[in-house]
Amino acid sequence: MSLPDKRSDLMLRKNLATCLEKAIIEAQQQGSLAFTALPDIVIEHPQNPEHGDFASGLSLKLARAMEMTPLSIAERVAEHISPPPEVDKVVVAPPGFINFTLRGDWLAEQVESVLAFGDSYGDIPIGEGKRIQVEFVSVNPTGPLHVGHGRGAVLGSTLANVFAAAGYQVEKEYYLNDMGSQIEAFNHSLYARYQQCLGIAADMPAEGYFGNYMIDLAREIAQKQGNNFLDLPKREAIAELGKIGLEQIVDGIKQDLKLLNVDFDVWFSEKDLYQGEQYQKVMSLLQSKGYVAKKENAVWFESSALGEDKDNVLVRSDGSPTYFASDVAYHYNKFLERKFDYVIDIWGADHQGHVPRMKAAIKALGVDPEQLKVIICQLVTLRRGEEVVKVSKRSGDIVALREVIEEVGADACRFVFLSRSADSQMDFDLELAKKQSADNPVYYVQYAHARIASILRLAGQRGIDYTQGDVALLKTEPELTLIRRLILLSEVVEEVVTTLEPHHLPYYAQDLATVFHSFYKQCRVVSQDEALTKARLKLVRASQIVLARVLDLMGMTAPERM
Repeated sequence: MSLPDKRSDLMLRKNLATCLEKAIIEAQQQGSLAFTALPDIVIEHPQNPEHGDFASGLSLKLARAMEMTPLSIAERVAEHISPPPEVDKVVVAPPGFINFTLRGDWLAEQVESVLAFGDSYGDIPIGEGKRIQVEFVSVNPTGPLHVGHGRGAVLGSTLANVFAAAGYQVEKEYYLNDMGSQIEAFNHSLYARYQQCLGIAADMPAEGYFGNYMIDLAREIAQKQGNNFLDLPKREAIAELGKIGLEQIVDGIKQDLKLLNVDFDVWFSEKDLYQGEQYQKVMSLLQSKGYVAKKENAVWFESSALGEDKDNVLVRSDGSPTYFASDVAYHYNKFLERKFDYVIDIWGADHQGHVPRMKAAIKALGVDPEQLKVIICQLVTLRRGEEVVKVSKRSGDIVALREVIEEVGADACRFVFLSRSADSQMDFDLELAKKQSADNPVYYVQYAHARIASILRLAGQRGIDYTQGDVALLKTEPELTLIRRLILLSEVVEEVVTTLEPHHLPYYAQDLATVFHSFYKQCRVVSQDEALTKARLKLVRASQIVLARVLDLMGMTAPERM
């Protein structure tokens, strides 16, 4: 038997689209349909499984141009369809859908495909080795990560996993804004807190950082360094303290991200843009192309010439570069020096207005703006049931990401953060995330994997070798329904890559868990029927592979016991 493709669902949809296109052209050539330009042929899954596995509403799109009813068009197209061998039947349904139902024996064969490809099942080669950078979190290193940063961290790391599965070369990057006015405010704040810890009256800067973590940081430095910094000139003391504080904040950020199962390939320093001359290069390039103008004692990027509503300041009147200037230099580095084919930036909700001017800037650099994709990550509201959680019980301050991870676990954090699209505001219910019941989708999905592991352990204890099981025995509706869900994995991977919406993964995981639990209730796996037992154990093992793969793409663990 030839090995089925591990992208079976994707290949099927493409084959069915080709099949429909040929049928329409043949009907046109034979005169039963009028000649007209064909729209894109979309193959979808019907909402009602009784209508088949795939469907096309192409006839509805052609009705006006062909001056026929959609149903008549569908019937004439169907007469010319030569379906691929995987298809059992083609049915026309009102008001003009063409529905395809797969053969049961072909579905059963897909179990062998999953088993053969194992952990690589669902991989798709659409990336063709193109280089893509995913830059995320990138919060100013002036304090610990909070819950909103965690959402961006999970989105970014999950997208990186999925793009790797889709055949891209992926690089994950954290951009450290380690210079500028906010770092100066951090340094001065730390110096004031350091003095206070040593009993010296000192005022905090008006734009300083007043969080309790600054007091803790200053106290720790004072305990280790004593009053060493009081003997230095003030400017030098502020700079030295800031350097120590920055290192500790960054180290804390790395630790928090590690707890969340997030890591980076590159930690890029903003300072390097100026030390490495990218800033000067990009300013010269923009000037040579006529996009830079001096007015109001400042240097402006004339983004209005590229369709923006207004121009934007690159260099302030005091000679200091703006954050926008740094970002332009940073993206010059990404596209023109490191030569990424695509870049995905994940930004917070407060950066929404920054997107169009950034697109205009890279266009000015000679880069196709479509090579830059920006995801805006909306806010997260913490709840305990109906109660909104605004401050930390531990510090009386903003709730740090680490506290949430420690309370509910990294897996629950990741699943919840992924469960809504990035452009939707999110309520994170801490109590629900800890609940060990079917009400908690995290527990529900992971319990499905643990249940599968339990079944396979039982088979092992009874010495059942199912490797030679005959999948052709898998014929019941619960079995075939489960297989139908398994083969959707490659489609989900493609959808996440195409839409940049990783929330499709938890939806798929929940659906797959639901279907497996239903199969388990309706079909006894280990029974007196030895042949059927071995066939069903193969299906159970295939389910474990796919569910574990989805959990892995989401950066979660696949527990063997719960």
